[in-house]
Amino acid sequence: MILRDDAAMPSSIDIARFSDVVPPTNDVRTAVDAIFYETAPRAPAEAERRAEFYDLWLGQYLRNEPHLAYVAVAAERVVGYLVGCHVNPATSPRFAELPYFQTFAAACARYPAHLHINLTAAARSSGTGALLLDACANDVAAAGLPGVHVITSATARNVLFYQRQGFVEVDRAERNGGCVVFLGRRVGA
Repeated sequence: MILRDDAAMPSSIDIARFSDVVPPTNDVRTAVDAIFYETAPRAPAEAERRAEFYDLWLGQYLRNEPHLAYVAVAAERVVGYLVGCHVNPATSPRFAELPYFQTFAAACARYPAHLHINLTAAARSSGTGALLLDACANDVAAAGLPGVHVITSATARNVLFYQRQGFVEVDRAERNGGCVVFLGRRVGA
């Protein structure tokens, strides 16, 4: 299923469900993986730790919820992706190794769905991220969940992007000598 919002983006940008475009080729998966590593400066160099890092932030989503993952395609090239999950990470053993979800347990109850989004440098500030977020928000609303969240560094440039997309700061916490913010967006009624 290809989703297009011609009013918000040029017709050359398509948003597609990952699960709809993967078969019969692995080209999309390879492109998503490349974007992941391009945008993940903290990825460990050691193969075993690198595989665990990949699985924690991308692999498990593509494996468990490929229908909640989207890719942005421009000129037949993947330029971004969004992976999401409708499972409240504060109550799921699947996310036990990320202790900040426990810190944000009350906020997670109000905004249980969560997401990760990454774009190539060329696709940033083009409206592509907004289309990916809207596709995710539509899925969250259709599932009857009240909201979706993202956690990021309080000083990251993406905070303003999320705020422009209707996310509000719900909570913040100290982490590894810095500060992370929990940003939530209400969906549905």
